[in-house]
Parts: sequence; structure tokens; C-alpha cells
Amino acid sequence: MVQFAKLRLTGFKSFVDPTELAIEPGVTGIVGPNGCGKSNLVEALRWVMGETSAKRMRGGEMDDVIFAGSASRPGRNIAEVALLLDNSARRAPAQFNDAEELEITRRIERGEGSLYRINGREVRARDVQLLFADAATGAHSTALVSQGRIGAIINAKPTDRRGLLEEAAGISGLHSRRHEAELRLRAAESNLARLDDVIVTLESQLQALKKQARQANRYRNLNDHIRRAEALLIHLHWQEALRQIEMARAALDAAERAVAERTQAVAAATTAEADANAALPPLRQAEAEAAAELQRLNLARASLEAEEARVRQAAAEATQRLAQTRADIERERRHESDARAAVDRLAGECERLEAAAAGETEALALAADQVGEAARLVDRLEHELAELTREIATDEARQSALDRRIAELSQRLDRLQQRRAETEAERDRAAPAAADTEALAAAQAVVAEAAGAFERLRGEAEASEQARIEAAATEAAARDRFQAAQEQRAKLAAERDALARMFASPEHEMWPALIDAVEVERGFEAALGAALGEDLDASADTGAPVHWRGLPPLSQPALPAGAEPLSHKARGPDLLLRRLSQIGIVADKATGEALQPQLAQGQRLVTMEGHLWRWDGFVASAGAPTAAAVRLDRRNRLAELAQAMVPVQAELGAAEEAFVAARTRAIEAGERERAQRQAEREAGDALSRARAAEAQAASAAAAANSKLTALNQTLDGLAADLFEVEAGLTGARQDRAAMPDLATRRDLAQGQRAALAERRAEYAELRATQDRLRREAELRRERLAAARQEGQGWAERRDGARRQIEELTQREALTAAEHERLERRPAEIAEQRMTLLGLIEAAEQGRKVAADRLAEAEGAQAAAAKALKAADAALHEMREERVRLEGGLAQADAALAALALRSRERLDCTPDRALELAEHDPSAELPDRAAIETKLDRLIRERENIGPVNLRAEAEAAELDQQITGLQTERSDLVAAIARLRQGIASLNREGRERLLAAFEQVNSHFADLFVRLFGGGRAHLALTESEDPLEAGLEIMASPPGKRLQVMSLLSGGEQALTALALLFAVFLTNPAPICVLDEVDAPLDDANVDRFCTLVEDIAKSSETRFLIITHHRLTMARMDRLFGVTMAERGVSQLVSVDLQRAEKLAATA
Repeated sequence: MVQFAKLRLTGFKSFVDPTELAIEPGVTGIVGPNGCGKSNLVEALRWVMGETSAKRMRGGEMDDVIFAGSASRPGRNIAEVALLLDNSARRAPAQFNDAEELEITRRIERGEGSLYRINGREVRARDVQLLFADAATGAHSTALVSQGRIGAIINAKPTDRRGLLEEAAGISGLHSRRHEAELRLRAAESNLARLDDVIVTLESQLQALKKQARQANRYRNLNDHIRRAEALLIHLHWQEALRQIEMARAALDAAERAVAERTQAVAAATTAEADANAALPPLRQAEAEAAAELQRLNLARASLEAEEARVRQAAAEATQRLAQTRADIERERRHESDARAAVDRLAGECERLEAAAAGETEALALAADQVGEAARLVDRLEHELAELTREIATDEARQSALDRRIAELSQRLDRLQQRRAETEAERDRAAPAAADTEALAAAQAVVAEAAGAFERLRGEAEASEQARIEAAATEAAARDRFQAAQEQRAKLAAERDALARMFASPEHEMWPALIDAVEVERGFEAALGAALGEDLDASADTGAPVHWRGLPPLSQPALPAGAEPLSHKARGPDLLLRRLSQIGIVADKATGEALQPQLAQGQRLVTMEGHLWRWDGFVASAGAPTAAAVRLDRRNRLAELAQAMVPVQAELGAAEEAFVAARTRAIEAGERERAQRQAEREAGDALSRARAAEAQAASAAAAANSKLTALNQTLDGLAADLFEVEAGLTGARQDRAAMPDLATRRDLAQGQRAALAERRAEYAELRATQDRLRREAELRRERLAAARQEGQGWAERRDGARRQIEELTQREALTAAEHERLERRPAEIAEQRMTLLGLIEAAEQGRKVAADRLAEAEGAQAAAAKALKAADAALHEMREERVRLEGGLAQADAALAALALRSRERLDCTPDRALELAEHDPSAELPDRAAIETKLDRLIRERENIGPVNLRAEAEAAELDQQITGLQTERSDLVAAIARLRQGIASLNREGRERLLAAFEQVNSHFADLFVRLFGGGRAHLALTESEDPLEAGLEIMASPPGKRLQVMSLLSGGEQALTALALLFAVFLTNPAPICVLDEVDAPLDDANVDRFCTLVEDIAKSSETRFLIITHHRLTMARMDRLFGVTMAERGVSQLVSVDLQRAEKLAATA
């Protein structure tokens, strides 16, 4: 096998720096604290071997294996793991076997996916997985035991443990391959059913196309009749259109003359209306000027009135502003007076505060000295009281401790004396039971008898199991034979049913085709089809549109020598005798070509392949079989299938009878085995109960002896404890008597507390006086600053009031002058108003005269416009009539043009030639147009009643027939593929059972040996449960550790379960050894003794095989047994590093030193 040599990691999880792990022969250990990245090495190994599940890599997605960064290092975008394999033995797959070393590399880039390479060449993930699978390992191999795998095996259901056996047997992929084959089988059967449906559908379509071809012929006949009727109807419409055009032209000429007369009347009215309009502009101008003058004067009057209102309002506002200004002056004078008084008041207050602050420094210094002296006195008294209190508390605590110790030792002395008395009484009761050995001997005899019965029944059960296996093999062979017969029968029945459905189609329900009444010998179908062709689709019913008519025999010339009449090979109605007797069959194409010149009129020559030679020189080479030939061939095939079904049905009955008998024998053998196994289990239970009774008796005897010895030892210990307690009690009482009296010292402490309280009161009073003086001084300083600031603010307000008084005095003088001007303006406005009223009255009189003149001129103009409108309306009405008549003429012309277009589209001629196409006698009277239209409608309805017509039906029928032939060929291939798939599934199941049973025997043997080695005794075996089929059975583990009865693994203790699971894993491993075995902290639940046996087993396997072990551990004994150690550290948070120590080399160096 190929050997694992090195593992290199870069950017994989916590191994951000390039790291290399050497995998050398023997046992390599990996140690390190929790969370430092040891398991990342195992995951790197699984990842490079093709692991595709991010969940198994402890991540949410595969990009999580890339180093994500730490506090001091940024994350990476690429991770790469390379595994170096030693292929010097040349055991790699053929495409890679030319190199002594193989380097498998897997590289992942964030967001881009993984890339695999083998020796630098890019490969698929599947190639890498197959490479390791061929080496009996892989990402999911049993030899890679990660954390939690032991617990998973312990807690797994028996059916889940079967995967271990499948891996040992090398059939891990059997279920997936079988499932894939079954899916392909179901898909193929579904495709076959669909193909049958398609063939039936296409054949139905073929018959429908033939029917459509007949409908197309009738459709063409109706089209000819419709064409002649349409030609006659177009001729009649053409004549009527010519008459309508002549009438429309005469009416249009009369309308043209009327339009000319009314146009002259409109011209005269237009002239009169223009003269009236010319007189209006001067009059309108004069009226507008008079109105404008009047409007100007009215606006001037309104402007004077508005100005008068504004003046009066401005005068009122000036009066109000004058009063307000005078009030503001008075207010500012009051403010100036208040500010002067405030400034004087605040200046006096500042002088008083400065005088009061003169002696505050000396008072504060005196108060500070008094407070300091009082504080020092209080501190001295507090220190003396604390020291005295501590001494009193120490003596009180020692006195209380001595009192408690005396009480505890007294109670303990009483308990020890009572316990000694009870132990002496119990020793006297236990002495007789230690000498009783009869119950143990009786239990041992029962165990010997139960063991013999169990061994006998186990032998019988194994014999029944062998008989059941042989019966199952016989049943499997019978099942295969039965299934093969079923498949053969189903294949023939499917083909027969498909052909029967084709011949049962209702294609010729009204007029059955003659082909269904013709029988032809096998091989001559193509000859008959080529000779008669579509003539066989005609019916023998004389009521059919196309049919064969029965005629009496006719004396006809004989066929040329070398040609055999087709009537010798085909049998049918007498209707065909005339035709068949004149068709000769020749041996080959050369004969046909040689005999064609000798054919009489009506004679034909054909070959079996379908070549055709006709008397008139026509030659048709054989090509795709005709529809008639195919139908005849299928009918012959249907008859052959009916004959072939007879032996197949007989074989099916015999195979079914043999299968039922074999299955009955297999069921009976299984029932016998279950009964024997039940008896074996009952005997095993009886043996377990006997051993339990034996163990109980032995345990009782040992317990009695142990109890007596323990009681004696207890009495010795109690005597020593009593001596020790009595000595301690005496010493404690002496120490308690030597303790001094504490009452005097408590009185002294109380006097010191009273003196301290007085001094604290004096200190508090002095401190309060000092604080009051400080507060008063601070308040004076604050008030002095505030008074100075207020005085400055009042002085500023005083100055501001003086400036405001000056401004308001100036404003008062200006407002008084404006008020006097506004009082004079209303009289001036009154004089201007009187002058303007006289001018307005004169302007109104002039505007009235101009308006009257304009009204008279507009009346004359309106009368002229009305006359023009009447004349224009009459002209417009006549023009509309002319337009209408022109439209009628245009419509008649358009109808004639449309008729011509219709004639060209429908008849491909002009209307004047339509009568010729109608094949009507020109000298005869034309029929009534209504009768022609009725006839045309009837013909069109008849054509529409036919429905949609496929004019390409004949060509489509030929194409469809070729398609059906191709599908029949595909169907035969599909039936053969289904048979091969069923055979392959049966072969997979048979091979899987054989390999699984063989692997079970090997694993069971290894498991029994390894269990004894790991436990130092006991026994264990494996059992297939829950199903008779090994491929569906579960794997149950029965174990009996030393001193315990046989039981399922779930009833063992935690450590025993772990050892048992390890024994199973190693048993599977030894059955199908892998080049590497990785064990991740599997020794965690084991004690030292079990760890030692585990390490010994690993060393033995490593020495006896080429397997290299990689063990991750925290156990010191396991570390000591390793050939070399690698330490994983995390000196930098979040970044793993690898260091190594070769223990074997170190031992050799130490030995030589």
C-alpha cells in the first residue's frame, strides 16, 4: 500500500504559517493544551483527502477553513494542505503509478471553491477520493477516529453500526451504487412505458394522417365547385358595379352646375358685407377715444379721493406719534432718576461690606488653631480605646474557643465510646457468618450445569444458522430464476400488448382497410407493401369513397419464367386475385432487371427487400419499408409472440413454484434458527443468573470476611481515637482555668468611651464655629462683588437714559412739523376736485354721441353679414351634396376595384373573364344572384364541415412511419438495457451479501481477540439483528467483561463501553488495514491500566503491519509510549505552532552517552 509521509499546512484554520507534520513509521503523538489546534491537524488530513461537508469540518461553509485572522494578524484569502505519499512499492492507481512520490494538494480561495492537484496536475475531487479509497482509507474511513466517534458508536443503533462492517467488507458504496442502479432501472422502465405510449400515439397519428389524406381529396373537389360559383357571382357583381358608376356620374354633373350658381350669389353678398365693415373702424376709434378720456378723468378723481384719505390717516398717525414721543421722554427721565438713586445706594453698601471684612482673617486663624488641638486630643483617646478593645476581644475569643473545644471533645468522647460498644457487638454477630462456604459451593455447581447447557444449545443454534444460510442461498437462486422468467415474460407481453393496441385502433371503424384481411408469409411483407402500397389502405366496402370492387376472374398472361406469383405467398379476399396473380417475386435485383422487358401490360416484379419493376418501365429501389409492409410485419410478429409466450409461461410457472418452495424452506429454516437462538438466549440468561448467584454467594462470603477484618481494624482505630480525645480534653480544661478575669478591663474601657464622647462633642462645636466664620466671610466677598457689578450696571442704564432723552427730543420736533403740513393738505384737494368734476361731465356727453353713431353702423354691418351667411350656407349645402355624390362615385369605383382585386386573389383573372372561368354558356341567361350566393354558401359550409384539412398528410404519414420504425429499434435496446440493469442489481446484492458475511466472520474473530486483550479476559462477540438479509441487518455488540455476565454494550459502564468500541474499531481496521490510523483523544475515558493495555495493542499493530499511527492525547502514559511527540502550542493568540521530539532517537542518544 502507499504510505503517508508528510502533511503540510498553510493558512488552514489556526495554522497560518507554513507547518509540516512528518508521519513516520510507528506511533506519533500530538499533545498540547485544549483549544490550541490539535484537532485541526486531523481535519486538515480529512480535508485534503476530499471531505466535502463543511459541517464535518466544524464550520458553516467551506471558506471557514481559511485562517480568519487574530488580534495581531489579518485574515487570509487562501488555505492549502498538501499530503506527501510514498509510492515506492508502485501500488497507486495506474495513471499515477509512474512516480515514487505522490503529492496531493487541495487549495481553497475565499469565495472561489477548492482546487485539487496530484503531482501538480489538476484533477477532480472524485479522482482524489478514489485514490484514497483504493488505498483503503479516505475522509470518512474507520481508521480516522475523531473526537466523539467512540460515543457515536456507543449510542448508535445496530443498523447504523452496519456501516463499519460494510467498510471492512469494502462495500461502503454498495447502497449508493445499488440505489443508483435502481433509479436508473426505474427511469429506464418509465422511459419504456413512455416510449410505448409514444409509439401507440404515433401509430394513431399515422392512421389519422391517412384519414386526413382522404379528406384532402374531397376538400380539393369542393374547392373546384366553389371556384366556379365564385367566378359566376363575381361576374354578376361586376355588371351591377358598372351600372352604379354610370348613375353616380350623372348626379355629380348636376351638382357641379348648382354649386357654380350659388358661388356667384356668395360673391355679391361678400362685397356688401365688406363695405359695411370698412365704415366701422373710424367710428369705433372715435368712440374709444371719448371713452378713454372719460376713464382718465374718473381715475384722476379717484386718485384725489385716495390721496385725501391718505393725508387724513397720516395726520392721525403723526398726532399719535407725537403723543407717544412725549410719553417716552417722560419715561426715560424717570429711569435716569432711578438709576442715580441705585448707584448711590450700592456705593454705600460696598463701603459697609469692606469695613466688616477687615477683622475676619484673625478670627479664622484662631478658630483653626482651636479645632486642630481638639482633633489631636480625640485621635489620642480613640487610639488608646481601640488598643484596649482589641486586647479584650482577643481574650474573649480565646475563652470562647476553649469553651467550644471542651464541648466538642466531650461530645466526641461520648460518640467514640458509644461507637466502640456498637462495633464490639457487631463483631460478635459477624464472626459466625465468615465461616459459612456451603452456599458458594452450591452456586458453583449450578453455574457448571448451566454452562454445559448453554454450549450445547449454541452448537445447535450455529447448525440452524448454517442451514438457514444455505436455504437463503437456494432462495436467492430461485428468486433470480423467477425474476428472469418474469422479465422475459414481461418483455414479450409488453411487445405483444403494444402491437395488439396498434391493431385495435379505431382507424378504419367506418371502412376497414383491406390490409387487415391479408396474410403474408414471414419475410414477404416488404414485397407485398412495395407491390400494392397505399392501395391496401382502401376498403372492401363499396360504400367507401375509395374501395376495392369485386370482379370475375380474368384471363391474363403468365409471368416471365423465374418469377413466382405473389398470390402463392399472400392470402386474402378474392378481390385481390387479379392483382396478386400479375405480381411476380424474383430472387434478387439482377433477376428483376433482366425480366422487366418481358412483363406484359399490368404486370410487376418485386423482391423480398422491396425492389419494384413495372411493365411500363417504372423502377423503384428498396428504401424504408412502406406503411403497409410495416403493418404486415407487425402482425406477423404478433403471431410469433403468441407462440413464444407458451414456453416462457411454462418456465415462469416452474420458476415460481421453485421460488415459493425455496422461500418456504428458507422461512422454516429462519424460524428454526430463531427458536434455537431463543433457546440459546434463554440458556445464556440462565447461565448469567447462575453466575450472578455464584458471584453473589462469593461476594457474600468475601464480604463477611472483609467485614470481620474491618470491624477489628475499626476497634483498634477507636481505641487510639479515645486516647487522643481524652488527652486533648484535659489540656483544654487546664488552659481555660488559667484565663484572667475580663470584668475590670471592660469597666476601664467604658470610662475611656465616656471621656472620648465628651472630647468629640467639644471638637464638633469648635468645627461648627470655624465653618460658620468661613461661610460668613465667603458671603461678604460674594455680596461685595455683586454690589460692585450692580452699581456698574445702574450707571450704564443712567447714561443710556440720558442719551435716549436727547434722541426723543429731536424726534418730537420733526413729528410736530410734519403734523402741521398734513393739516393744510385737505383744503387743496377740495379745490382740485371741483375743477375735475366739470371736465368729467363734458367728456360723458361726447362719448354718448360717438356710441350712437357706432351702433347705427354695426346694425348695417350685421344685416350684410346675415345675408352673406345665408348665401354661404346654401353654397356649403350644395358642396356637401357634391362631395357626397363624389364619395358615391368613389365608392362605386372602389367596389369595382375591390371586385377586381377579389377576382385576382380568388380566380387569378380580371372580372370581365370571370364568366369564362365559371364555364357558363355566354348565350344562356345568367342565373339569379341570390341562387348563386345560396349555392356558394352551401358549398362553403360543406367544406367547413370537413374541418381542418392537412394537405401535407401523405408526406407527413411517410415521415411518421420512419419515426415509428426508429422508435421500435430504440425500444428493443431499452428492453435489453432493463434486463441488464436487473441482472446487475441482483449481482450487486449477491456479491454484497457474500462479502459482508465474510467480513462479519473476520471482524467477529478479531473483535473477540481484541476484547480479551483490552480487558485482560472476558469474552465478546458480534451479532446480526433486526433482519434476515445481511445487507439490511443491524450490528449488535454482546460483551462480557471479566466477572460480568454477557450483555449488550449499552448496559456496560462508560469505560467498558469505550474499550469495547475501540475493540470494534480495531477489529474493522485489522480486517481491511489502512496505511494510516488517526486516534483523537480516544483514551480520555480510560484509567491508567486500560490506557496501558490500549497503548500495548497499538504498538503491536504498528509493529505487525505497515500502518502508521497518529494519536492525539492528553494522557501522560500515552505520551510516554509514543515513538515521537509533536507539540501544538499557541504562543501567539489565535495562531498554532508545531514543535517535535523524537523519543526513540532521544533514547538511543541517551544509551550511547
